[in-house]
Amino acid sequence: MSGINEFIDNEIKTNDVVLFMKGSPQFPQCGFSGQVVQILDYIGVDYKSVDVLADSEIRQGIKDYSNWPTIPQLYVKGEFIGGCDIVKEMFQAGELQQHFQDNGVTVRGAA
Repeated sequence: MSGINEFIDNEIKTNDVVLFMKGSPQFPQCGFSGQVVQILDYIGVDYKSVDVLADSEIRQGIKDYSNWPTIPQLYVKGEFIGGCDIVKEMFQAGELQQHFQDNGVTVRGAA
């Protein structure tokens, strides 16, 4: 399992924004993943996506890594932000956009 942890750790540390999701941004395989993709696309943030359905080890590994039981999972600058509900609440409150800006992540949709 350490190989999976190294892979996950590398993805999170080498990309400013990483979304572990079911499917791809172009073809989400669950509604929750789709909602987070819509929010990130609306804000205009560049992000790396990792399809957990492509590899069962990654699917379980990310849950163990974050100690969070559900997918999708959003990471910003190495920090676990949360799943769909948390991302949606932060977005609606304007906190997600601010969090990106505070961490030096370019937000194209910001006013």
